This record gives sequence, C-alpha cells and structure tokens, in this order.
Amino acid sequence: MATYFSRSRKETQAFATEYAKTLLAGDVVLLDGDMGAGKTVFAKGVAQGLGIDEEVTSPTYAYMNDYDGVLFHYDCYRIESVEQAERLGLADYFDMGGICLIEWAQNIAPLLPAKVKRVHIKKISETEREIEY
Repeated sequence: MATYFSRSRKETQAFATEYAKTLLAGDVVLLDGDMGAGKTVFAKGVAQGLGIDEEVTSPTYAYMNDYDGVLFHYDCYRIESVEQAERLGLADYFDMGGICLIEWAQNIAPLLPAKVKRVHIKKISETEREIEY
C-alpha cells in the first residue's frame, strides 16, 4: 500500500480525482475511515475524475447513489444485516460495469466480490488526512 498525506479537503478531493484515473470499469473500492474522516470528500473527487458533473452527496439514507451507471456510491452504515442488503439489491451493481465506492463495507462483507481495492482515510487533525491506497 502507498500513503498520501493531505493537508485539506481540497487536496483530498484532488488526490481522489487523480486516483479515479487508475480505476477500471467494474472496480469495487472499499472506503474505510471513521465518521468524518473524509470518505464522501474522496468520493466527490473520484466522481470528478470520472467526468461526473452531478453533485455527489452521501447516500446515508438512500444506501446507494447511482451516477449514470458510471459510479455507484454506497453508504452501508445503516445496513443491519446481509439479508437487508440483499433485499435492497446492493450486490447487483457489482456486475454492472461501473465503479463501486463502498463506505462501511464491513456491514455487507459476505456480499463483496473476491477482488476489491481499499482506501483507508485516517483523520490526523481538523484538516489533515493520511490516505492509504
């Protein structure tokens, strides 16, 4: 794994924009980090890197936001069981050819594909983040 140190939200988003260029159709990326670490900021940067102009917001209550089949942004924080995730059809999107970014992926771990990428964001201070990828 490599590490990037970000000094601001703007730097985190810019790094994620560049990171997006390394992704291939069908990639599943697990975004790990505590609440407020910057996972959604990272997702905004990935979306920008994929050419998505739409405003990216946290899908906390929707569970998953679909950005034209190019990006599927999950927030599984409120998922209480694998069965709930299955009923919502969350695993169906893994094979649709878009990039899947998943926050709180541990809540749907049995449904995840065998091959995934990981990005861990650690809050160092109010503005600084350590990003392992």
